[in-house]
Amino acid sequence: MELTASEAYKASVLRIFMAEDGSLRQIPAQYKKKLVIMEHLVEQLEMGREYPEKEINEFIKQYHADYATIRREFIIHKYMSRDNGVYVRNPRELWTQWDKI
Repeated sequence: MELTASEAYKASVLRIFMAEDGSLRQIPAQYKKKLVIMEHLVEQLEMGREYPEKEINEFIKQYHADYATIRREFIIHKYMSRDNGVYVRNPRELWTQWDKI
């Protein structure tokens, strides 16, 4: 089965920035690539589940030490919503769509 252009792009970005152990080598500087990585990370979270800030920080630390930056990116790009220190994954249609850039 052949990948679409956007699937191939996503696979390429993940191959470059994600280490074999699943950790993030570095946060991409290029906007579109950063969105691909943020989407990949947030897809690992359960839809509808409430995550206290401490739990989100621990989740992000599995991938990268700079949890504050990644947590902020989750909010800025509407991957998650935050209310009183509780984070919830937003529906995909609210997310900043990297493949539309």
